[in-house]
Amino acid sequence: MSRLAAVIRPAIEPGRRVIAVSDIHGNLPYLKGLLKKVGFSTDDVLILVGDILEKGPYSLATLRFVMELQKTHTVYPLCGNCDYIDWMFLEGRAIEQAAFSKRSNSLLGAADAGVDAELWPVLNYWGKRSVLFQMAMELGHPLPQGPQELPTLRAALLDYFPRETAFLMDLPHILEAGNYIFVHGGIPREDRLDQLDAYSCMKNDDFLSQGHSFRKWVVVGHWPVTLYNPGIQSSNPLVEEGRHIISIDGGCVLKMDGQLNALIIPDTGGDAFRFDTYDDLERVTALDAQEASAGSINIRWSDSVVEVLGEDRDCVLARHASTGRQLWLPRDYVSTWRDGKLHTEDATDYRLPVSPGDALSLVRETQRGRLVKKDGVTGWYFGRIESAGEAKT
Repeated sequence: MSRLAAVIRPAIEPGRRVIAVSDIHGNLPYLKGLLKKVGFSTDDVLILVGDILEKGPYSLATLRFVMELQKTHTVYPLCGNCDYIDWMFLEGRAIEQAAFSKRSNSLLGAADAGVDAELWPVLNYWGKRSVLFQMAMELGHPLPQGPQELPTLRAALLDYFPRETAFLMDLPHILEAGNYIFVHGGIPREDRLDQLDAYSCMKNDDFLSQGHSFRKWVVVGHWPVTLYNPGIQSSNPLVEEGRHIISIDGGCVLKMDGQLNALIIPDTGGDAFRFDTYDDLERVTALDAQEASAGSINIRWSDSVVEVLGEDRDCVLARHASTGRQLWLPRDYVSTWRDGKLHTEDATDYRLPVSPGDALSLVRETQRGRLVKKDGVTGWYFGRIESAGEAKT
């Protein structure tokens, strides 16, 4: 039987500011930096829209930070699909097979393999970036070398980390307040929320392309926003005004140019909101003008196979397999993935429109030009910059 979504409906006072953040992925410095930037205080409400942990270097520290923050501030953490992997491990229960896509089946294993056999490829891939393995290291417990060693680890973590494991196992899936519904992946409807399948609300890929529309605003993460735009590589939140959907995953940890986005709602009874963002990239100032290029491409992880045609110092000339487009990529963007094919990180050939004096964030500096972000949009800049009082060509 499928696990049903756990829904909470807290009473948030009119006029109390709500800050929603998704997909932190264990990046505690980004979370702290974003909360400081938006001036988060005890007067505010913080909603963490899933994938609080995993894939980042500070998953255990992030977990404990959120737990401590709950003691002094109003914080509502929700469960994402990555957090749910931890729940499955601690519960010793597999995801219902009906919730899987074909891709998930190939990743996690056969239906009758048992929960530990299903989870092992994921946990082994995350390795020391997983909160479970970070707990093991703090405890001095040997890291498992195969699925047969997971039961021993499970027992140890439940015994030695009762507060942390209870927090993970009690995470709700949906929060409804005023004119807003917060859920990690997405929902097919806005009524009878507690009758929805929990996992399908968390692992809901490509939600904006499913055609749903709502009366209330549905705020989601899970799918990095840059995946929705085939031309421009943008990390900024996407707002579908007519459909009442807001997608806020800025690709923190997962993308070379990722950022952590905050949706700031002055009053959950209204329709007004704004955004703020945070990353720790070096800030520089543009000294020269540059016009935008036309017909750019945004290569995304779901279609990222490339062929290297040539090399030039710290860049490679690559051909995108599915489109045939050729573009220069930073050398460290290209690697062989688990399928044995050569892939690139999310990449673009877009030339940003830049005016002298514009503030830019430096993503990569190469011999062929600089990959930068301007107002959340990534592209190439070939002019001079000024950094810490020093002009560079």
